[in-house]
Amino acid sequence: MNKHHDTTGPTDDQQQITLRGPAELADALPYMMGYHPTDSIVMVALHGDRGRFGGRLRLGIPRSPREWPPVAEQLAECLVEGCERRGARPEGIVVFVCQDPAEGETGRHVMERLRPLAQRLRTACGTLDVPVYEALCISDGRFWSYCCPDTRCCPPEGNPLALPGTSVMAAAAAYAGIQVRGSLRDMEARLLPWPYETSRSAGQLRALDGAAAALVPRILDAEGRDTVRTETIRLAEQMVRRLADGPRIMDPAAADTQDDALIGDDEAAAVILGLQDRETRDRAAEWMEGPDAAPALRLWRALARRCVGAYVEHSAAPLTLAGWVSWSSGDEPGARVALGRALEVDPEYVFARLLHQACNEGLDPESLRRCLRDERDARAAAEARAASGARARLRGRGVPGGRPAARRGKRRSAPPGTGSGTPVAAPGTARRDGAGARTPAVRRGGGRGSGTGR
Repeated sequence: MNKHHDTTGPTDDQQQITLRGPAELADALPYMMGYHPTDSIVMVALHGDRGRFGGRLRLGIPRSPREWPPVAEQLAECLVEGCERRGARPEGIVVFVCQDPAEGETGRHVMERLRPLAQRLRTACGTLDVPVYEALCISDGRFWSYCCPDTRCCPPEGNPLALPGTSVMAAAAAYAGIQVRGSLRDMEARLLPWPYETSRSAGQLRALDGAAAALVPRILDAEGRDTVRTETIRLAEQMVRRLADGPRIMDPAAADTQDDALIGDDEAAAVILGLQDRETRDRAAEWMEGPDAAPALRLWRALARRCVGAYVEHSAAPLTLAGWVSWSSGDEPGARVALGRALEVDPEYVFARLLHQACNEGLDPESLRRCLRDERDARAAAEARAASGARARLRGRGVPGGRPAARRGKRRSAPPGTGSGTPVAAPGTARRDGAGARTPAVRRGGGRGSGTGR
């Protein structure tokens, strides 16, 4: 079960629409979330006398019914407390349970099977003195109400969902520029590792094994670590530029196929291993805005797909970077999906947890962007000072190719009768000093590394 739920804050700046009845509520759900939340529990808080939508929360439906009671209590508490932290306790809640039928099932079977879950959610909210105004099941293109006993409006066979683009919510969403980007399953598929049995997965696995054998000893060495960090960033920059130069494809599946073809197994493996170092990952997070953001997001998705076999835990780093770039670019649904996937892979990945919490609480990503810009500027200034100091030392030692040396060695008197003296000056050799660094989180064969990589 995915214990890292997605929540969103109020959307007061959006156009206000009046929804009447279960049919319009069911139709509005994908527009509220930005995608069709398959296999999900969704809870939406209502505020004020007119039931204005507030915070909302999504969690994958636990497979075992034994988990439903504690999950229901946790979700109700999380939604109510989250609304209170943002300033307003909800007056009511709307509950959705969404799941496609399994083989041999119908939508009505799904509705009946999930009825105890819906009842648990209603009871948990009632315990907190927040009533559930409506609880809907959405399955197989139809919806059912768990609250309405009138078979004239809520028949046992359910009601069909509105055709896409035909409802008042669809018209308002189109006017506001809100898009529904397929189902949650479709969005997650862009981040999942390649199937293990395929030939391309086998080739990528061999490349990851080779990269681990070559890079891990260097990363564990204090001097080699800085070199690997530089090589990783340089290689990732080349891949970002390559993706940016590729043709723009609108279809997500075709675009991912193109990106996969533009990236080699060996270079992907080298960057995946290099990103296990926290400082390297933080450097890569600086590609979060402007023309770098879109190709960087494509790169992080592609690298997450290449964390195959025993290296699946390594995908926490590129998944978190994908979530960060999505959030920084204003794509909150995409950010939650990527960060949720990162936390499924590694629930203790600190960077993903912090970003997920900040995104859910409606914080402005600009504060983090500002910190990353400051770090980038400080690093550039330090590198410029170091380069200037190195040139000055070389000039001072009379290295050929530099400016005339400011100071020379003492001139020795020539023996009598030999003319002017000969200067005694030997060119020095610049010494390169390596700076120590923390040991990064490096995983051998997919095992968990040290905590510093998070």
